Amino acid sequence: MPALNLGLFFVFFVYGVAFLGMGIAMLLEAGRSPALAEARLLRPLAVFGILHGLHEWLEFFLLQASWLGVQIPPQISWYRVGLLLLSFGSLLIYSIQAFHQSRPQGAAIYLALLGGYVLFIAGNAIASYPGIVTTDIPIPGFADAMIRYLMAVPGALLAATGLHFQSRHVRHEGRLSLAANLNLAALGFMAYGLTQLLVHPLPMFPAQMFNRATFQEFTGIPTEAVRSALAVIITLGLVRATQDVEEERQNEVLAAQQARLETLEQQEAMRRELLRYTVRAQEEERGRIARELHDETAQVLSAFSLNLATLHNSLPKRADVTQLVENLQNLSRQMSQGLYRLVHDLRPAHLDDLGLVPALKYFIEQDCCPQGLDASLEIKGPTRRLDPFIETALFRVAQEALTNVTRHAETEEAYVQFSFEPDQVTLRVIDNGKGFDPDELFIPPRGWGLAGMKERVEAVGGQFRLHSAPGQGTQVEAVIPATELVHLEKEGSCEND
Repeated sequence: MPALNLGLFFVFFVYGVAFLGMGIAMLLEAGRSPALAEARLLRPLAVFGILHGLHEWLEFFLLQASWLGVQIPPQISWYRVGLLLLSFGSLLIYSIQAFHQSRPQGAAIYLALLGGYVLFIAGNAIASYPGIVTTDIPIPGFADAMIRYLMAVPGALLAATGLHFQSRHVRHEGRLSLAANLNLAALGFMAYGLTQLLVHPLPMFPAQMFNRATFQEFTGIPTEAVRSALAVIITLGLVRATQDVEEERQNEVLAAQQARLETLEQQEAMRRELLRYTVRAQEEERGRIARELHDETAQVLSAFSLNLATLHNSLPKRADVTQLVENLQNLSRQMSQGLYRLVHDLRPAHLDDLGLVPALKYFIEQDCCPQGLDASLEIKGPTRRLDPFIETALFRVAQEALTNVTRHAETEEAYVQFSFEPDQVTLRVIDNGKGFDPDELFIPPRGWGLAGMKERVEAVGGQFRLHSAPGQGTQVEAVIPATELVHLEKEGSCEND
């Protein structure tokens, strides 16, 4: 194969690959584009790239066949013209849509100039048609020239104009990289449109003076080499523009995800704050009720008991009356004890006065042991007072967990571990009872105790963990990080101020 053929083979190969790559890239971008208008705009451009790339390879195949003296059926030439017509027709559709979408200033002037050009070429072709017939110029060659003159040149120039004004629009939006790549594609289309004026020599103007032969004779460069380079420039500009758009799309998705995450975090913070407020209000209400019961109802019962004792001493020694007063005194003592337990359950005085650890010890000794539960308390680390809100939450968790052991675990032993660590405070309540499946769906009111423990721990910014399995006991764990300890201590000091 001659050296010229090898050079043209490389030129046509690059020519076809460039437009095929551009077409596939535009087709993929049309599939990713969220806007239907953008998809409609890119599909004709994708069709142009694919068809025109195939056309260039077919043209080179025909050129090689002519060099080698191989006879090609005439229909193949018409297939090539058909590909050319469809490809530049798709380009013209794209360019009209792009031109209309960009709405360039002076659009009427552009259209008037192109209209005048089309009329000029058409008039020359009509005037020169008898000459074409008498000189036996092949009709496919004439059709090739007319397609390039009347479709390729206007289509490429309109596409260049539309891309240029689109570039100006996105530049005003601050999208500089996209604007630069659109401008690159616009320059490529403009130069590519001008090269379409270089057709095979024909006995008509301007093909008589400006054609492929005169261009190669003047410059020493085949027209296909220039068009191949411009195809690479167009493809490079459009592909990089799609990459810019994809990067912007990804940034928008990331921004939307970040905004959604921030919204969820705000909602979670509001939920925690509301839960914290609810639990705090609940404990405050418990404390208020406990104080009222202790200060008012307990005093009334004490006075009632004293009056009964006075009545017992002053009444005549009648057995029936004495027995009745003694029954009233027993009922009064039972009411006082019940009231004391109620006040203690509502708000343990040891918790406010002495702190969490003494309150837990008292609860284990006075409440768990009488119910037959042998519970031990283990303290790790240096004991210190915590924020009252945290102490209340941890006490309620231990109280609920030990109550659950008494009611459901079917065991007589439980272990309470409390760890004071530099970075966190941890409470664990462990039993070796029958256990259960934590993933089981409980029918209310079953499961409310676990939900309440979890809510209390989360209300103070902690983590609630539950480990259990049938036959393997249960471990309830509440972990309060040091950041929450500091936060609540600051919050409490602000409230006191």
